[in-house]
Amino acid sequence: MKTALQIILVFVIAGLGYLVYDSIMQPIRFNQEHAKRQTAVVNRLKMIRDVQVAYKTIHEKYTGSFDTLITFAKEGNLKLVKSEGSLTDSMLQTGMTEAKAVKEGIIKRDTVLVAVKDSICKNFNPDSLRFVPFTNLAEFEMGAASITTSSGLVIPVFEAKVENRVYLKGLDNQERINLDDMAEKLGRYPGLKVGSLEEANNNAGNWE
Repeated sequence: MKTALQIILVFVIAGLGYLVYDSIMQPIRFNQEHAKRQTAVVNRLKMIRDVQVAYKTIHEKYTGSFDTLITFAKEGNLKLVKSEGSLTDSMLQTGMTEAKAVKEGIIKRDTVLVAVKDSICKNFNPDSLRFVPFTNLAEFEMGAASITTSSGLVIPVFEAKVENRVYLKGLDNQERINLDDMAEKLGRYPGLKVGSLEEANNNAGNWE
């Protein structure tokens, strides 16, 4: 009987030890997976931003449609200025400016078209732009608008975002709730986003 109790006690101690170990490792595992997923989502948001900025250089506005943005990524072109020639130190000392050099033919400039798919989206599938990594084809929320600054300047803006609950789905729910609560207390968006529809923030990401 004593031996049986000792064996049971060993199992109980081992079980309690595992529970203590697991309680310690749980937030560590969450943080590791969170960091991995966050990196992938941020990289996707950066790509969305790059294509949006390129789109704006052609259309003078952003788009709130992924269909439009993806089509542009596949078929659109960027205008790049190719420059030949440069100013020497002696030219600069005599007051020669770049504008004068272009006018006199010392510096030659030419506008060339470069396919977006061969530049910004090189080695990237544009069809993936809309999808949030580590999800079952969940899509980013995206919108575009124009806002008027206090000085009366009208500025086009865009925003792309995803909530923590979407890209962290499947991980420890309480840890995710803790992240959301912290964001709420700090007055921040409970997830990752780039740009803003409420202010001109130079297309900054909230992770930057």
